[in-house]
Amino acid sequence: MTNGFKDKLGEGGFGSVYKGKLSSGHLVAVKTLDKSKANGQDFVNEVATIGRIHHVNVVRLIGFCIQGSTRALVYDFMPNGSLDMYIFPREGTRKSLNYKEIFEISLGVACGIEYLHKGCDMQILHFDIKPHNILLDENFIPKISDFGLARLCPLENSLISLTAARGTMGYIAPELFYKNIGGVSHKADVYSFGMLLMEMANKRKNLNVNAENPSQIYFPSWIYDQFSKGMDVNIKDVTEEELKTVKKMIIVALWCIQLKPCDRPSINKIVEMLEYEVDQLQMPPKPCLYPQEQDNQNVEDAMEERPWSSALSEKDSL
Repeated sequence: MTNGFKDKLGEGGFGSVYKGKLSSGHLVAVKTLDKSKANGQDFVNEVATIGRIHHVNVVRLIGFCIQGSTRALVYDFMPNGSLDMYIFPREGTRKSLNYKEIFEISLGVACGIEYLHKGCDMQILHFDIKPHNILLDENFIPKISDFGLARLCPLENSLISLTAARGTMGYIAPELFYKNIGGVSHKADVYSFGMLLMEMANKRKNLNVNAENPSQIYFPSWIYDQFSKGMDVNIKDVTEEELKTVKKMIIVALWCIQLKPCDRPSINKIVEMLEYEVDQLQMPPKPCLYPQEQDNQNVEDAMEERPWSSALSEKDSL
């Protein structure tokens, strides 16, 4: 099926991914688990989780294999690779995407997360939403992948218990480190999505120590300050409509990365917000990276003023 594992697509902490072909001619991606983790929870998690998922924005599991110490998962092959290759382009690599395409991808990812949180018989928390785990099919439809860190819990459960932080640095929600800001819930995926959305809007990593201007090292703080001063997004060679789209993505992302989970919108609210016009959205409080940085601003007062959108009714809730 994999021609002796010759066509390697990529690798990570879990193992490697190879391109393969079924006897029917259908192209697949075969994810092999590193032998040191072959009996680990990651493999069980991924099979148990993704086996119950059927959504256009989630990668489809075709099957799995257990042979001796070898563990492999077989997925649909995604010919356009992962999102990170397009928003962090390297010379001689993939074509760049325009902002209409980037926005459609962001909306697709949000819809996929909404399905994971609300659309199955169990709530599925991904815990590793990042550009590398968003795959793109032949039509650039995004597919959420890699459920090795996912957790299943009943739909009515609002909080879950974790013994250790999980995810990728730069995308992990702060409540996985700081227990005094709120419990761990579906809002952890919202935070990760916000960091992803910010990177998609700016086409750069949120943390860039090589930034020309020191104030731009952490992009979310810098862009918030720019907006607070009445300045707009400055991107070359884009239309006015594209600039509005970028600003909308950034404002939604700023809501998603609020320090406290209770101050972030739910993913279904995020889907709604992405479909609003930018002038219907209000700015959130400035997001902080850690509790000690938090201002003394009264977030509850801001919530009472219906900050998600001037178009929402009083009956709308998180």
